[in-house]
Amino acid sequence: MQRSSGVLTSSFLLGLFSLIGATALSVGPAAAQSTLFKRPPTMKPIAVDLHSATVGGRTSVPYGWLDFCHRRPKECKVPALQATNVKLTAQNMRTLKRVNQKANRAIKPVSNYDHWGTMMDHWDYPVDGKGDCKIYALYKRKLLMEAGFPRQALLMTVVRDLNNEGHTILTVKTDKGDLVLDNLVDEVRPWNATGYYFLKRQSQQNPNIWVSINQRGGTPKT
Repeated sequence: MQRSSGVLTSSFLLGLFSLIGATALSVGPAAAQSTLFKRPPTMKPIAVDLHSATVGGRTSVPYGWLDFCHRRPKECKVPALQATNVKLTAQNMRTLKRVNQKANRAIKPVSNYDHWGTMMDHWDYPVDGKGDCKIYALYKRKLLMEAGFPRQALLMTVVRDLNNEGHTILTVKTDKGDLVLDNLVDEVRPWNATGYYFLKRQSQQNPNIWVSINQRGGTPKT
């Protein structure tokens, strides 16, 4: 799925982002994993409730993820971990928004077939600066993990978009609900403000296990 020129803005998130303060929490790379998600004395979680998608049982793993793991085994040979959510502080929201916009601007949108010459799904990082929705989502996942976000909260997610076409986004599990990073939209949105039909996503405990959703993500906010 290529990125459209239009940018949707959620009126809900306008209020959300207005809560973001100017004070940033400085965390070095080495300490990020252990400190980023602890509540600093001066940083309070944002007081909103975004709700979470209800997941079902185990389901099929997308071919693209299996192929990605075959080519990059170190990315997938990882231990199962306890489910963890990100604290939705102003600092973490700023990071999510920055990463979403950075990836959306850094990658040139191109279809899977035009890029790789195959109709088979090809998931990868933007090694040549080009890609479709899967490349955007994987890159955002990588950037957020490098920023200290826990892997268990960053879930590759397969949906049907507003045109009923297959699309891949990144779900971020927070203590206030599920947020979505999308190459079609620069704003970080609640999952239930997308209007997408959510099909499946990675398990929080194990990225190689996928769980079903089969739920409409509300009504798209413009």
